[in-house]
Amino acid sequence: MTARTVRTALVGAVVAALATTALSTAASADTGRGGGSHSATQAVMEAEVRAGVPGILGQVQDKNGTWNGSAGVADLRTHRQRLPQDRFRIGSISKAFVSTVLLQLEAEGRLGLDDKVERWLPGVVHGNGHDGSRITIRSLLNHTSGVFNYTDDPGIKEQLTTGFPEHRFDTYTPRQLVAAAMQHKPDFRPGQGWHYSNTNYVLAGMIVEKASGHSYASETQKRIIDKLGLRATTLPGTSSRVPSPHGRAYSKLQSTAPDARIHDVTELNPSWGGAAGEIISTTGDLNRFYRALLRGELLPERQQKELLTTVPMGDAPGSRYGLGVSAATLSCGETIWLHTGGIHGSSSLAASTADGRHTVAFNYNGDWTAANFGGLLETEYCGTQPAGTATAGGALAAATALR
Repeated sequence: MTARTVRTALVGAVVAALATTALSTAASADTGRGGGSHSATQAVMEAEVRAGVPGILGQVQDKNGTWNGSAGVADLRTHRQRLPQDRFRIGSISKAFVSTVLLQLEAEGRLGLDDKVERWLPGVVHGNGHDGSRITIRSLLNHTSGVFNYTDDPGIKEQLTTGFPEHRFDTYTPRQLVAAAMQHKPDFRPGQGWHYSNTNYVLAGMIVEKASGHSYASETQKRIIDKLGLRATTLPGTSSRVPSPHGRAYSKLQSTAPDARIHDVTELNPSWGGAAGEIISTTGDLNRFYRALLRGELLPERQQKELLTTVPMGDAPGSRYGLGVSAATLSCGETIWLHTGGIHGSSSLAASTADGRHTVAFNYNGDWTAANFGGLLETEYCGTQPAGTATAGGALAAATALR
């Protein structure tokens, strides 16, 4: 769930090429408008590994069934393959879970999207120009609040990058994270711009607790995870472990040197992400969640419309952000709903067509190369394999850059 600035600090040169492997498919299936097999998607994954990613895991669910693919390795020491049941940290894909819980609470009449943050969290959003009495819950969820992003705070950024080895097991409370953001000026007046801010979703999690009387984690567990039977999805809180089975997660932290040390960052205290990005899941669970979400199985009609009502994402032409999900139109004209997520050693993507019938989920277990999510989406939904491994431009690039 790291913001783009933290993501930039984690990007460096690539490692030597690794051997690639592929899992067998559960169904052979034509894909996208190209009408071909998933071989083009597999080829993009293998190219990413040749470019330096330790390993990539992917799953597609469409009218023909389920396809599982992988390239590279789950563990640089043992060289075992990545497996469909492997768990990983999903980062900011967590935001769709939190947004859904808040929309459910609105449907129950327990809060309103246009309620001011000050009503629910008096005195919390205050200082250096921040004013919770002018910021709505809606503006938190679509990133139009102007609230400063705490992962851009120099002190926190240092602890997440160069200071990670010393701080990886530190516990951060939501109040501490918001307080760090309040030390800086807002990015703009509420409603007068768009800027991705993890602080927005930490605040959203705090509002869930105030409105429901229970933690955002317990509400997410009850309302989404248990309801959909997402048995491999967990909210770890302050626990540093990833439930088995799982591979390893790797990072070079801030180094850009080609021969920089690769750190095993699998174990960490994810409380610094909290409601903005702490969740652990699998490709299968993410596909099930996105399918249910886009089919309207989690929200009443009015709240579903709110979820998918978008605002422009800054200066990126055609880019759109709803409430915890973004929209992009691919080269073949297919519109998809998606979110990406990044946390130490893990970069993930979940996406779906508007009808929920074609979903995809991918995970990289290294964070020092720019994930080619645009290329994976184009090949999977449009059946075309873009040249090289550069991500698609424009709106798609903006949508797949969110962490």
